[in-house]
Amino acid sequence: MTLTEERPRTRQVRRFSRPDPTSGSRGGQRFLLVGLVLASAYSLFPVWWLLVAATKNRTDLYQSNGLWFSGMHLWDNLHEVFTYQDGIFLRWTANSLLYAGVGSLAGTLLALATGYGLARFDFPGRGIVFACVVGSFLIPIALLTLPLYLLFSKIGLVDTAWAMLIPCLINPFSVYLAKVYTEATIPFELLEAARIDGAGELRIFFSIVLRMMTTGGATVFLLAFVNTWNAFFLPLTLLRGKENWTLNLGLYNWSGTRLESGVDLTGLVLTGALLSIVPMAVMMVAMRRYWRTGVTLGALK
Repeated sequence: MTLTEERPRTRQVRRFSRPDPTSGSRGGQRFLLVGLVLASAYSLFPVWWLLVAATKNRTDLYQSNGLWFSGMHLWDNLHEVFTYQDGIFLRWTANSLLYAGVGSLAGTLLALATGYGLARFDFPGRGIVFACVVGSFLIPIALLTLPLYLLFSKIGLVDTAWAMLIPCLINPFSVYLAKVYTEATIPFELLEAARIDGAGELRIFFSIVLRMMTTGGATVFLLAFVNTWNAFFLPLTLLRGKENWTLNLGLYNWSGTRLESGVDLTGLVLTGALLSIVPMAVMMVAMRRYWRTGVTLGALK
């Protein structure tokens, strides 16, 4: 090789850096965070509007900005709600608590027992019974309202508390949830050990099964409570007298008073609607510790 000959040029190898494994997850977390913020804002927007509207008098309700305060008249509105028609609002609240509380509690106990029986007992026709349960909660409750009215009218239960309590005792969807939760949390070995020790079936259910199904029972009770508290078409059909009305039915009657007699009760309806949220919020907070206990127990297992 002579000095005049050029040496071959070596190509430089480009080194690619390894991608950051956390970059993709960070992008997904940001996207998820934005979605959660938008969903929360969408869910809380009606509550914010209701809270603002409950603080206004009748004039500000129609003439001011609907999304911001224009005077604090909340205490006056609360006093008017509690004293209007001799405090009928408190009677409606007590009725709703009775129907939703007692009915949901008894219905939850019945659903847990039925779900436990379907999940852990082998008897002829169990598959047919479970198929009937699944098919039952696929039927809308509105289709069952008229048959319930005809049945209760024959036995004299229309316009009574039993007309609302009896339908709350039977909830096929709660039975389905109880069966699924029993299959996931109650082992056969534990039940067999209790039977060998001489425990009866009732003692096993109340002393062992119910304690282990606290989380599932809380979920079933809360869903049943919210469903009964928000019920409208069923009490509209089965209840006649104002003394037996639910809170939703009473507020609906107030909202229609403007068309019938010309009296504007919009402020009372909005304030009453705001108060109707309080029991469900309290129930949600009260049931939170049961869910936390269930999640911790599942993690330990």
